[in-house]
Amino acid sequence: MTVESQIKNWLALAEYDFDTALAMLKSGRLLYVVFTCQQCIEKTLKAIYVKEHNITPPYTHNLIKLVKEITLDNKISEGQLEFMASLNSFYIRGRYSEEIEEIHASLSEKSATEIFKKTESLFLWLKNQMH
Repeated sequence: MTVESQIKNWLALAEYDFDTALAMLKSGRLLYVVFTCQQCIEKTLKAIYVKEHNITPPYTHNLIKLVKEITLDNKISEGQLEFMASLNSFYIRGRYSEEIEEIHASLSEKSATEIFKKTESLFLWLKNQMH
């Protein structure tokens, strides 16, 4: 797979996750709203990583770690970093764990909508940084 096709693939996956987050928000499945928001940003950061390093990105779900490995770390705002740190907590390691119940209990329609809107803003900003 070429570098260009890897970048396109990561961005297509990110777009799919973003669209899934919207569909989950509309259906009230709040846990998957925040999970797919985290995945959207992770895959976008991995596209940027591939563009900058011309290699497959590291196997990590930690958004802050990914940011530190690309040139955005000097452009990104403190608020964006804080948001990404909060998104890290929505990555679901196992689908049958207590973690799912804890995350689910912490969400409301209002909080999930806010996370979605912040994800949308960050997603657009990240994509603009690739040009």
